[in-house]
Amino acid sequence: MPEEQKADGKPVQRAAPPGGKPASPAAPKAPAAMAVTPWESDITGMLKQQFGDQISEFSTYLGQNFLIARPDAVVPILEFLKLEADFDYLVDVTAVDYPKQPERFELVYILYSFARNERIRVKTRIPEGYKPQSATSVHLTANWLEREVFDMFGIEFAGHPDLRRILMPEEWEGYPLRKDHAITEQDTRWVKENLGIESGQ
Repeated sequence: MPEEQKADGKPVQRAAPPGGKPASPAAPKAPAAMAVTPWESDITGMLKQQFGDQISEFSTYLGQNFLIARPDAVVPILEFLKLEADFDYLVDVTAVDYPKQPERFELVYILYSFARNERIRVKTRIPEGYKPQSATSVHLTANWLEREVFDMFGIEFAGHPDLRRILMPEEWEGYPLRKDHAITEQDTRWVKENLGIESGQ
């Protein structure tokens, strides 16, 4: 609602509430929790039989099916879905940073089946310093996708054939999508030496 104004254009000064203190602004609302529903299908049945308690959750969010698995089960699950359920295209690998949580990173693998015209997300949570197994043995597309996750978050994939930066300069210090500090505070030395400007300028 626009601020009320007097005829001279100045804002109206509202009286303080009883007690003499002006009302404090409302605290920001906490983000809404994901409204997930259980996901059950022939695929979840096969996965439960094959992997048991290595998968802790099968859920759907806004029509998007996902599962949460132990880190060491991810590559076997990707292989099983490729060979037994026709999820033969690894669309993307990405991550989310939760710096205050013990399992700091959530890794997300997005799979697609041309035969089924269906997507599945395989998620896992890992602590700082944990090196998940590379999925390049199952999907060749994991090569550049894992390099991007390494470049942006600093997550190293064990067994990757060529793990190095793919977007940032090789000598860049830090990882741009971590939430340690603002983007304008990252590697100010490189920006000044190579671009001749102050970072965030």
